[in-house]
Amino acid sequence: MSLTNAFETETLEWLFTTTTVTRPTAWFTALYTVAPTDSGGGTEVSGGGYTRVSTALSVSGDTATNGSALEWDTATGTWGVVTSIGVFDASTGGNLIAYGNLTDSKNITIGDVFRISAGNLDITLD
Repeated sequence: MSLTNAFETETLEWLFTTTTVTRPTAWFTALYTVAPTDSGGGTEVSGGGYTRVSTALSVSGDTATNGSALEWDTATGTWGVVTSIGVFDASTGGNLIAYGNLTDSKNITIGDVFRISAGNLDITLD
């Protein structure tokens, strides 16, 4: 996963200036049918029972990862082909912090449950 431009800037400001940076205090993972970019955008899934999932991350070395599985509610409508994910600082709206493409895209239809196993969402600083 990659940090968005906005959060790359905030990270650099925190490290190398005395600028006050407000850090997120909650994280939510979103699903996308069209990938976002460094500047945001993309097409987040909507409707059909979809909501972002609260996400707890732990950090070891240069990687933040999910310590427990992330599981979305059962789809009550077709979500489309999920290709990417994003981590936000709010359950709706908010700021996209990091994003990445899935190794394998997944078509979500009525009755499907999308799940990311523990340890499979990694945000790495290189």
